[in-house]
Amino acid sequence: MSGGDIILLVVVGVLILLASFLALAETGLTRVSRVKAMALAEDTGRRNARMLVNLVEHSERTLAPVLFLVLLCHLVAATLVGVVATHLFGPLGVAAATAFEVIVIFVVAEAVPKTWAIQHAERAALISAPVISLLVRFPPLRWLTRGLIWLSNFILPGPGIKEGPYVSEQELLAMADTAMEEEVIEVEERALIHSIIDFGDTLVREVMVPRPDMVAVESTANVSDVLEVAITSGFSRIPVYGQGIDDIVGTVFVKDLVRAEREGRGTDPVATIARPAHFVPETKRVSELLREMQARKFHQAIVVDEYGGTAGLVTLEDLLEELVGEIIDEYDMEEPAIERLPSGDVRVTARMPIDEVNELVHAELPEGDWDTVGGLVYSLLGHVPAEGESVECDGLRLTAENVEGQRIGRVRISPRAPAEASEADRERS
Repeated sequence: MSGGDIILLVVVGVLILLASFLALAETGLTRVSRVKAMALAEDTGRRNARMLVNLVEHSERTLAPVLFLVLLCHLVAATLVGVVATHLFGPLGVAAATAFEVIVIFVVAEAVPKTWAIQHAERAALISAPVISLLVRFPPLRWLTRGLIWLSNFILPGPGIKEGPYVSEQELLAMADTAMEEEVIEVEERALIHSIIDFGDTLVREVMVPRPDMVAVESTANVSDVLEVAITSGFSRIPVYGQGIDDIVGTVFVKDLVRAEREGRGTDPVATIARPAHFVPETKRVSELLREMQARKFHQAIVVDEYGGTAGLVTLEDLLEELVGEIIDEYDMEEPAIERLPSGDVRVTARMPIDEVNELVHAELPEGDWDTVGGLVYSLLGHVPAEGESVECDGLRLTAENVEGQRIGRVRISPRAPAEASEADRERS
């Protein structure tokens, strides 16, 4: 073996080690998410962690140089091994070089580093971050890889690389579910995470007190009578209307009623102490409304529909209940929203949103122009139900209970009996 062959073998060894390091870096960087990198930077404060954040934030610029160098190391090493093997063993050297390349390059430069990086993704990413940062910023390498990518896009046109959200809502929800199963977080914490994520997509009309449930008073009513209404209902703020419920002229506060009563103005019209009302469209997102309530310092808003009529009202408590669940105080006399019956059926208020019902009974009731389970019953029946009338959907029987006038009070959800389900399936077929 000549001195030249030894030098070539040393170069091959260096190339294999470099390829091994780059393979470790590739696996580590692809298995560490942007969120995890940011958490590492906040927890450790290390310079490597901050570099890692920059790398994973622009993974489309990072991986191309790494993959190019890995391929270059493999090809050059294989070529040099072939040259040395042919010089030493003649024609048999090709077979020896091929065996060496397959075994050594696969084991040393691929399998071992990538397996270790999978098992220690964070350590691999942190170790390789400084070197990869230098390589990515090296102008000739950056220009060369971008030119090759441009060439590939020219030959095979495609949509190209697009930047977007690194973690979707579904992934966040799945992460919360997994964390709960592994006892990293509690069940209540998982429910709060789900509520926070759903909060941004919720509309005001889904959480408002509907128009029929509103407690409002005429503007001509005297202060004493309105104070009695407030004491009976337990509300601290009551809308005041003029010609009708669609003509809200203000909101009266209980503290203003009490002050006026003590000052001897109990016979004055309530309109004289009413404060301006706040109005919001029913399609407004609750997250935006919450920020508006915080900024403008109001706790109640009148919800209007697209025609300007009163659709209902929404309070700060309604918004908070979307995050933390039902808030019941000593003045709330409402029936429980969910009642589990001994038969296995579930009785719920007709105002319960469809998505909450689906989660409660593990069903897939359809969503449409309606927001509540009561609205679904109306849609399926096509008419105002009589008390006790039922309809079937998604293997469940929905029975209208406590029907008052044209309004459903509660809905009983029952699973269909197997015999009924089979008969219904036969009729459909």
